[in-house]
Amino acid sequence: MKILFIFLGLLVLWQIIIRILVKIFPFPAPFFIGPLLNSRLRKIIQPPQQLIKRSGIQKGMQVLDLGCGSGAFTIDIARAVGETGSVYAVDIQPQMLKQLKNKLAKPENRNIKNIELKTANADNLPFTNNFFDLVNMVTVLPEIPDKPKALREIRRVLKPKGVLAITELLGDPHYPLKSTTIEICTNQGFIIDQVAGHFWNYTVRFRKFNIEHYKLNDII
Repeated sequence: MKILFIFLGLLVLWQIIIRILVKIFPFPAPFFIGPLLNSRLRKIIQPPQQLIKRSGIQKGMQVLDLGCGSGAFTIDIARAVGETGSVYAVDIQPQMLKQLKNKLAKPENRNIKNIELKTANADNLPFTNNFFDLVNMVTVLPEIPDKPKALREIRRVLKPKGVLAITELLGDPHYPLKSTTIEICTNQGFIIDQVAGHFWNYTVRFRKFNIEHYKLNDII
């Protein structure tokens, strides 16, 4: 019992230290933990179908899986949007995308043809204006140093009334409170569409608010 308490104490201490470090020096999850991010345990903690439902991903959508990492949810999203939809898997680390590419090469995934991999920063996305129906971010936003700039880029590439779905998990060292996520995004012109989940695993869905588009629709 004493050993268990020592282990739990060290675990809590480690969480405190790493959370302080990532607050001071925001950085993405290192590529060498890609297999852990893409593990069966991860999918038990964050079931892909639950995430897809909460995020509002539907058949035929153009989806940006931003900060996709090693592709923990990318293939599930690709299957959800179907042949008429497409998924752009974007990450800042080529090593992460290489892991996703290897995953796509496995026999069970070779029928997936609607995923395109791109290396890019969140604050400089290589896409035209109003391109995506939905931008999906899972434990990614807190890792971005310049969040306002990245969110402005996301607004740019989203279609009018497009969706930004942000999912956070308590075990992640960058974990922000739900209220923090909401404040950051609404300050950049997004409006809340839906909140789902719990304190330890939540998804907030936002809509791109385009005042000109709404005024035109009101007139029509």
